[in-house]
Amino acid sequence: MKLKTLLCICLCVWVIGCSGPTTKNIDMVNDQGKAVMGLDYRDFDQAAAAMIDSLIRSGSLHKPGGGRYVMVTGGIVNDTMQRIDTDQLMAKVEQEMMNSGQVAMTSAMGDKAGASMVYETRDMRDSDRGDEFNEDTLPAKKQLIAPELSISGKIFQRNIKYDKKTQQVEYYFQLRITDLTTGLRFWQEEKVIGKRGSDKMVSW
Repeated sequence: MKLKTLLCICLCVWVIGCSGPTTKNIDMVNDQGKAVMGLDYRDFDQAAAAMIDSLIRSGSLHKPGGGRYVMVTGGIVNDTMQRIDTDQLMAKVEQEMMNSGQVAMTSAMGDKAGASMVYETRDMRDSDRGDEFNEDTLPAKKQLIAPELSISGKIFQRNIKYDKKTQQVEYYFQLRITDLTTGLRFWQEEKVIGKRGSDKMVSW
């Protein structure tokens, strides 16, 4: 009798374990998952794609005389209730601008991971450690290319009481490009993503 009881317990545990939480892959190209009140990767993709499409169609990146503009990414302000890695948005924007063949992004300025290596090699050149390297392989002075354009922007959020049980959250993605020689701004775009749902849902 005890053996039967033990077997029944083991069977129940096994069944519960097999019917527990599951994991599945997301179709990142055609994700039919439910929308969330916060920002997810689909929102970043949508905002970046719309802004880049506007920028390319505007012709603002066509450099007089041909060639590519050198651009640096400036500050991207996050004024939302979420902890957003703004590099996530800008990575796609930078990628598409470079893919257009009209822009070269610089890592020598701005808060970019590559900037530390650009200057580390120059610090090494000017230190005693530089004597250990073939001087022809070390970067000479005055070789860095200064940026001609800067792209900067802001993401901010507005929460609105839609009705007694519903809230509306609006996310504004703003980008602008400035000519660093003249200080003139010759392109800017705003993309708004709106969400509406239960006032019990949180947007952060």
